[in-house]
Amino acid sequence: MNYHVVFSTKDRKPFLQDEHLAATCQYIGGIVRNVGGSLLAAGGQADHIHLAVVIPPKESVSQVVGKIKANSSGWLRQTCPDMNDFRWQDGYAAFTVSLSGLPQVRRYLDGQAEHHKKMTFEDELVKLLDKHGIEYDVNALWA
Repeated sequence: MNYHVVFSTKDRKPFLQDEHLAATCQYIGGIVRNVGGSLLAAGGQADHIHLAVVIPPKESVSQVVGKIKANSSGWLRQTCPDMNDFRWQDGYAAFTVSLSGLPQVRRYLDGQAEHHKKMTFEDELVKLLDKHGIEYDVNALWA
């Protein structure tokens, strides 16, 4: 299955500067390959990340995202001296993507820098949830 996965740094702290974001995306690609999946695209900003991933049927989305977050946060803390306090948020959002919808998701991920000149991460996440018809408690999103 193809997924668009989104999650933030803990308390949306802007840890992921350009050099960290690129290296983190590469590292996440290895984690996804280790579970038999594929990282198709990745993008984000200093406080969040978007992934377009193929997750094999034998793995659940929550298991794969858990592995991605645990392994990448540990790697960042070990590899980057300025990232000792790095953590990902507890939750995540995941949206299924049809094969025909993958090019649009890739363009969306590639355009994150431009996109966030006009919209905050919080507004972006609410817009994605609304677009996909997912009910949410806005207060719980930022707790």
